[in-house]
Amino acid sequence: MKIDGVPYRSLWWDADEGALQIIDQRWLPHELRIQQVDTLDDYADAIVEMRVRGAPLIGATAAYGMALAMAQDPSDANLDAAWERLHETRPTAINLRWALDRCRTALRGTPVADRVDAALRLAHEIADEDVEINRAIGTHGLQIIRDIAAAKPAGQPVNILTHCNAGWIATVDFGTATSPMYQAHDAGIPIHVWVDETRPRNQGALTSWELGSHGIPHTYVTDNAGGHLMQKGMVDLVITGTDRTTRRGDVCNKIGTYLKALAARDNGVPFYVALPSPTIDWTVDDGVAEIPIEERRADEVSHIMGVLTDGSVGQVRVTPDGTPAGNPAFDVTPNRLVTGLITERGVCDATPEGLAGLFPDMAQAAE
Repeated sequence: MKIDGVPYRSLWWDADEGALQIIDQRWLPHELRIQQVDTLDDYADAIVEMRVRGAPLIGATAAYGMALAMAQDPSDANLDAAWERLHETRPTAINLRWALDRCRTALRGTPVADRVDAALRLAHEIADEDVEINRAIGTHGLQIIRDIAAAKPAGQPVNILTHCNAGWIATVDFGTATSPMYQAHDAGIPIHVWVDETRPRNQGALTSWELGSHGIPHTYVTDNAGGHLMQKGMVDLVITGTDRTTRRGDVCNKIGTYLKALAARDNGVPFYVALPSPTIDWTVDDGVAEIPIEERRADEVSHIMGVLTDGSVGQVRVTPDGTPAGNPAFDVTPNRLVTGLITERGVCDATPEGLAGLFPDMAQAAE
């Protein structure tokens, strides 16, 4: 996508520097900062501190981290050590483990002398695949938006509510939940997006920054406004992303997603989840019981980053000094609340049969 008219991916390989470049997302939407990632500790820190964030982007970043490790020492021992170092960074998003497993499996089958080049080629391949997957998700989601638009009076926008940031900066490009929005807008279908703030890190501000850069009408709202908007008939559908999807269609996404799904069900609003297939964890059935939920630092709740009165970007504390804060980063929405899953292969029911019908190869491989 573009920033001020300049095409960007959320990460890219700088051949001249021989290093990965990332957008440090902690400073968005206020400042655009580019960071070069030079060491394996840099890669791990970028994931832990959410310089990069979003399940697909974490996976692609980890693949480049494995390539760096092989450039330093292509031995089996270092391959395993790099896998462990990167795997421990964040527990919930399954794309991280998927990318690391893919890299380790492929590289174990590669002669040590060839691993440096093979690892970098594989990282490029994973990044490019993510772009194409997200483009295809948008194509299938576009049809849902098109059908809703056809049923509305001419000229009235399709009102979409989204939660967190499942946009191009949470992937390598296009985004998951936002990809249908970009494609609908580009196709001339009038849309308007309600953007949840998504406390505690206010990642809805990233979605607003993205949509505004693309010229898509949108409104930033508090997390608690969604149910009211649905009651008033001001939401035609909800589209969110997901960090892990179970084989039966439970979806784990940013904290607060479950509440939106409940409100959508109570008000008859379709609730769709956009997901790339690497986000499906075929080893997990019951998301509520089996998916580990990351508990992040309390200061993400007690403090908030923004533009200060002097124009600088900084943090302020919003809680009384000494007040403890809990920070579960994700929740699980049971499949019964999900209208459909938008994937790169099409739209399916959030059921074991729905997912296996679109991905029989993956379902059978997991048995």
